[in-house]
Amino acid sequence: MNEDKKIDRRILKTKRAIRNSFAELLSEKDLNSITVSDVANKADINRKTFYNYYSGVYQVIDEIENELICLFDNEINDIDFQEAMKNPQPIFEKLTDIINSDIEFYGYLMKSNGSISLVSKISELLKRKVKNVFAKQISISEPKLDLIVNYSINGMLSAYQEWFNSDRKYPLDKFSNDVGTITFKGINGLV
Repeated sequence: MNEDKKIDRRILKTKRAIRNSFAELLSEKDLNSITVSDVANKADINRKTFYNYYSGVYQVIDEIENELICLFDNEINDIDFQEAMKNPQPIFEKLTDIINSDIEFYGYLMKSNGSISLVSKISELLKRKVKNVFAKQISISEPKLDLIVNYSINGMLSAYQEWFNSDRKYPLDKFSNDVGTITFKGINGLV
């Protein structure tokens, strides 16, 4: 039984190394030019070890996408938007916790070049989910809802991408708090 836990931890550690290396490579080069050898070398493993877990680089990106989508999906479902409009900080505290759980990994993803669709897929998922949950809780016309959701999600993701690409002197918790204020109260809420 104890040996199973060690194996599980080793598997998790190896998969994390593969995923982090893949994400780091995405911040450096186009997805189509990333090879299994690139990922294996960066993760300090051999190709055979890589193939023990993944059939190729596209399976890595699929797994990352699915996990992130599931993670954000679970968080979005718990949002009470009527309450969030009064106090958005709990939402952004959760987002900060998610980012802090693996800040290096998220940093690589947010720095990935424009050829990768992961950030775009996350954006579309977030828009769909927020729109569905928001529409169930608040009565608003479809065009206004689309405007709010598109503006908010695109603005938030853009702000986080800029933060990850900066020197990060702006503390993440303060940054997230301010993004939440702008998202729900506008610029006047911040200044």
